[in-house]
Amino acid sequence: MTDIKKGLAGVVVDYTAISKVNPDTNSLLYRGYPVQELAASQPFEAVAYLLWHGELPTSEQLAELRASERENRMLQPAVRAAIDLLPTTAHPMDVVRTAVSVIGATDPHADDASPEAELAGSIRLFSALPAVIAYDQRRRRDDDPIEPVEPRDDLDYAANFLWMTFEEESEPLVVDAFNVSLILYAEHSFNASTFTARVITSTLSDLYSAVVGAIGALKGPLHGGANEAVMHVFDEIGDASNVVPWLDTALAEKRKVMGFGHRVYKRGDSRVPTMRAALVELVEHYDRPDVLDLYDALETEFVDRKGIYPNLDYPSGPAYHLMGFDTATFTPLFVAARVTGWTAHIREQRASNALIRPLSEYNGPDERHIDGYEDFVVADDTAERPEEAAG
Repeated sequence: MTDIKKGLAGVVVDYTAISKVNPDTNSLLYRGYPVQELAASQPFEAVAYLLWHGELPTSEQLAELRASERENRMLQPAVRAAIDLLPTTAHPMDVVRTAVSVIGATDPHADDASPEAELAGSIRLFSALPAVIAYDQRRRRDDDPIEPVEPRDDLDYAANFLWMTFEEESEPLVVDAFNVSLILYAEHSFNASTFTARVITSTLSDLYSAVVGAIGALKGPLHGGANEAVMHVFDEIGDASNVVPWLDTALAEKRKVMGFGHRVYKRGDSRVPTMRAALVELVEHYDRPDVLDLYDALETEFVDRKGIYPNLDYPSGPAYHLMGFDTATFTPLFVAARVTGWTAHIREQRASNALIRPLSEYNGPDERHIDGYEDFVVADDTAERPEEAAG
């Protein structure tokens, strides 16, 4: 009998030099660097460069990437027009997915699969997504048509992202916390959305199609949508004093408590301590101890009962909430970060491609036939037709 690996659990399908989880230190590595070291010392643009090129940039290389990113920050008219056609009842992930399609459709080099063209497309998406996400959140908050906020060339990626969303310059502590979250979300080996992007790329489809497919995978609550679900749980519980009765009910109803557990990490997600530290600073900055009280109470109670630890979505959800992002915008923020990892994997797949086409074990009915099928068999087309014979 065939040994079926549901969900491809434990199946190694290819090599990658982009990231790995080091089981000895339980640490996520980007191109060999522990992600917590990158989050503590690097701007997000430098980490994007690392994922694409394999090494951290020199000051000149970083300046060049930043110049390219700032040239592509504006919300394109065609993209804005497409967003304006979508109802505000549509999920923001639907808006981001549509925007990426439009960005790809307006790129005259979209079908150029050369390394140079795909790097340019990667930078284009990296640069454009903040304007898309910021504009979509702002339009949902205003009943009247609004104009996009002009980007600021004097601000780095994270600071400008916050500026375009809230039209105010954020405190350095908030910018740092946001930068940390982007770095932690940037890459994570062959997760569901990354593997989707690699499957699409393996057919020799274009970079934008692969990213659109990845966005579709990330939208699911078992993947990227979990950070939204965490905030919904917090809203439902309301206060730390309600954690025990809420969890009693949730477990009795066999509900999945989002933000806990991970397919890869068995001793806890290595990214959580870094993100939790950023959350603590935000709690102090905004004077919201209630958020941390609820966070700690639910974590303690759930770990004690189930032995399952938080993943990155658990601290990032309340962190984004404190920054001022709408809950439905949390997963698009994940997209803005993970597009760097996706495009690195797309380029890696393209460089050593093989069509990804697994087999399946059929377990349906044995071969069977339709009663009277022979009566419906079409006559041999080579036979002389009556009208042809009469002519």
